[in-house]
Amino acid sequence: MKRKMSEVTRRRDGRPAHHWRRDVVELAALFTAVAIADAVANLIGHGPDGPALLLISAAVLVATAAFHTWWARRHGHAPPAADTGARPRSPERRAGPPASPAHEPGATGTARTLWRMRTTVRDEPGALAALCAAFAGHRVDILSLQTHPLGTDTVDEFLLRAPERLGASGLTRAVALAGGTGTWVERADPHDLVDAPTRVLGLATRTALDAAELPVALRQLLGRCTIRTLPTRPAPSGRTPDGVPVEGALEDTAMRLRAPEGGVITVERPHLPFTPTEFARARALVELDARLGPRVPHGRDVLTLPEGGAITVRRAGPDDLDAARSMHERCTPATLGLRYHGPVGDADRYLNHLLSPRFGRTLAVETESGRIVGLGHLLWDGDETEVALLVEDAWQRRGIGGELLSRLVGMAVGAGCESVYAVTRSANTGMVAAMRGLGLPLDFQVEEGTLVITARLDATTAPLTSRLPHDGVREGSFRD
Repeated sequence: MKRKMSEVTRRRDGRPAHHWRRDVVELAALFTAVAIADAVANLIGHGPDGPALLLISAAVLVATAAFHTWWARRHGHAPPAADTGARPRSPERRAGPPASPAHEPGATGTARTLWRMRTTVRDEPGALAALCAAFAGHRVDILSLQTHPLGTDTVDEFLLRAPERLGASGLTRAVALAGGTGTWVERADPHDLVDAPTRVLGLATRTALDAAELPVALRQLLGRCTIRTLPTRPAPSGRTPDGVPVEGALEDTAMRLRAPEGGVITVERPHLPFTPTEFARARALVELDARLGPRVPHGRDVLTLPEGGAITVRRAGPDDLDAARSMHERCTPATLGLRYHGPVGDADRYLNHLLSPRFGRTLAVETESGRIVGLGHLLWDGDETEVALLVEDAWQRRGIGGELLSRLVGMAVGAGCESVYAVTRSANTGMVAAMRGLGLPLDFQVEEGTLVITARLDATTAPLTSRLPHDGVREGSFRD
């Protein structure tokens, strides 16, 4: 029984079982071959040209053996050492996902990179298949695909996982050979693995909860772009203001949409035209924002100051205009000058812009009596993001500015911003200390007494937490 089990196991492993009859046959064949070789050698060796014939025969035998070995390796008749021998490998590529680059001949490693790619092809049968075949030839995985019809052409947008050695230039070259034109490539991150409908629904939810999310949602929907909100200008009779119809306008690399509160939202993306599908998605988000009207999250955080006493940090909006003006009246001209970099008498004029959720987010610090003593602003400045602080004189040097700045930077990280910058006077040591306290890489630029401090962020930067201890939470959680 043990003998049979051993033979079955060896057969499953792909190794043939040995028998004594086979050994006897092989030994008899070996002796027969030696006897024949000895007879032939004696016959030839005693002739006049015997030694020469033996050498020629040996050379032919060696050449034949070498040719047979080369032929077997070239055509794959002999299985590789790692094969079990159960069945020969099929020379054809099997269906399914490609093997890892580490298992491909000539692969240099397993490192792979995520890319977002967009290219234009003719809207005809086989055009997309040619692109897919080009990707397969370079061991590139297609993780997602969106198509944007444009009449005679189609814009195909891919999320790809490619061997790191291929690079952006290699991808572009492969697509060009497959018929793609106007190709655009940039690095992607794991967040892009979410499918388009899920991403759009998530952005719509964020916009519904907070009016300040609209510019952020548009930027995340459309990729790297510049978004600005312009006021409405009077228009000649018979024309719409700014020449933009109610449904908006699409112009190659720019789109213009009617802002819900009036004015125009302009979105620009150099070198990459918008498609009608992208325009329709952006217009749907703006229409959702208009239907919901002004809204600001109402969560509040109650914090304890180092010397005692409690303050409340909450989101601020247009309803806080009068309280913010009252804080301006309690601030000294020097404090207002450090914040607004212009005539002190004009400070109140900035508040309508700063408190509008269309231009960013504002945090307010309230005392126990409900008086605002500090404001922090996160402002969407085109494709950049600005942070600004104002703390009433009597409440400075208590950690309020650092608390506001930490929360604002946390919001910027959550919005996917690459950096934030602050503009102040070079003599504003409080703002410099607050920026240094973030613990982030900083760049300083000084020009004619104006200091610009830029903090660099990236996808690995963790959202910054509160610096002051919590005394409690009321009216729901505070929303970043």
